[in-house]
Amino acid sequence: MFARLHHDAPGPTPSRDIETFLRHYEGQELLRFVAVGSVDDGKSTLIGRLLHDTGSVYRDQIEAVRRASARRGVDAPLDYALFTDGLRAEREQGITIDVAYRYFFTARRKFIVADTPGHVQYTRNMVTGASTANVAVILIDARHGVLEQSRRHAAIASLLRTPHLVVCINKMDLVDFDPDVFGSIRTAFAEFARGLAFHDVTYIPVSALAGDNVIERSPRTPWYEGPTLLEFLETVPVLDHRNHRDFRFPIQTVIRPHLDYRGLAGTVASGAVRVGDEVVVLPSGRRTKVASIDTFDGALEMARTPQSITVRLADEIDASRGEMLVAPDRPPTVARTLDAHLVWMDDAPLEPGRAYLLKHTTATVRAKVTDVHGKTDLFSLGCVATDEVGPNDIVRVRIEAARPIFCDPYATNRATGAFILIDPVNHHTVAAGMVERAFPVDMAREAAPDGRTGATVLVRGPYDAAMDAAERGARHLRNAGLLAVAVVAPGSTSRALETPEGSAVEEIARAVREAGGVALVAIPDADACRVDADLVVDADRDADGRLRLRPGAPRSQDTPVVERVRAALRSATTFDPSRVPE
Repeated sequence: MFARLHHDAPGPTPSRDIETFLRHYEGQELLRFVAVGSVDDGKSTLIGRLLHDTGSVYRDQIEAVRRASARRGVDAPLDYALFTDGLRAEREQGITIDVAYRYFFTARRKFIVADTPGHVQYTRNMVTGASTANVAVILIDARHGVLEQSRRHAAIASLLRTPHLVVCINKMDLVDFDPDVFGSIRTAFAEFARGLAFHDVTYIPVSALAGDNVIERSPRTPWYEGPTLLEFLETVPVLDHRNHRDFRFPIQTVIRPHLDYRGLAGTVASGAVRVGDEVVVLPSGRRTKVASIDTFDGALEMARTPQSITVRLADEIDASRGEMLVAPDRPPTVARTLDAHLVWMDDAPLEPGRAYLLKHTTATVRAKVTDVHGKTDLFSLGCVATDEVGPNDIVRVRIEAARPIFCDPYATNRATGAFILIDPVNHHTVAAGMVERAFPVDMAREAAPDGRTGATVLVRGPYDAAMDAAERGARHLRNAGLLAVAVVAPGSTSRALETPEGSAVEEIARAVREAGGVALVAIPDADACRVDADLVVDADRDADGRLRLRPGAPRSQDTPVVERVRAALRSATTFDPSRVPE
């Protein structure tokens, strides 16, 4: 089935027990690596050679590539780049445009490799491929040395906190495997790499086309005593870049299949959580405990990154998409102002002061770049002043978001330290960002101007009474000095307004509360309502048709504004609507 397997790697041959093979494969350690470098430095050829020589391509694929190579007039029997360049435009031009992911394994490990484009205009695709890599393999043409795009790719991989870098000095056959050429390029790149954040840098002389030092050690480089590329990939420590210490759970959606179940669904971005653990809901800051952790396959006692789960809380707390559950002892920074590195990927230049959409975990907020601190110089790696930020520039900026986000520095938590900027007009992704520093905000002031705190009041009762009570009650509260808004669902049920992300009533009530106001929500079938209220008020009419309001006890932690609302409504336990000032 396979052309050839490296060493004694077990493969799915007819004679091998499939269950034994699967157990072996599933138990192998996974390494993700990315091939980067300037155009025509041989990235696709190198990956194709790895795939071919480890027996990871089928015989019919080899024959198809052999025929395609002959049609293109390639000197070698096989154009190994064709194993990864699958787009018609890529094969016609002999370049890589999109990111190509390939999978292979040996006796020691399984691998996911990303083949990224080298052209400057496709740098955005390189960022995508490098974002999850454990190792970056950068190719440098031995004839040309270290080019600007080589420096750019290395700098981006460093910003993305890729732990290991392998510098493959390729096409050594075209310089007669001259050790002086290898040494000069190594010295030049090592001088540049001093300012990068890699754990280690390894240099290997290779010929991807001929296979020298790719899988087997080459007799044409007796002066080289280091590992082959595959030996390095099989033995390099796999450093897990995920943060397993700080629990972060961005809420993706609310699951409410029936009245007795309300779960918060999402993916554990970092850390772990157990049933019974205390958590804090951001941005409200309310504390509760995890009542259960549910999955499609059943309940769990514990979940860790990167599992997808549904969390049920012990208390009825208003939380929805874009908010986050965190550990109370190690919370993220709640910030509207960030210092960050951006890799600008759009053809149009960055416009400071212009509104963009900032997407961070499951939250999307409006934001603007208020200041450009400088651009990374690809030769000195210093930050230099710049008047314009264009495609593929790496810049350090300050960002102001319209609403707080819950983030960590990218260096300590990739999941909550990464974001993208989106053009709100055409919805193009214009930049990839990494948080360097976040400036905490005063949540009390953020949630409520002038020291106020918002609240949601659920008004229940017959529809006409609930509607009247909400509208008249809002005016009564405004006369008592509170910002109050009536939120009335048309018809007889809130479900008429449901959307995939929740009900419109719920969204309006949340917006009012976050603005520091009081939302009086009038819905007759209140028990089926998805709105989490701070206070419940019963409304009806007496025999004379006058409204009667009976404020109950707070549903959640009492706050000064909830106490003021309850007192103000209690003073109007019975009132004639015609007497309420307009």
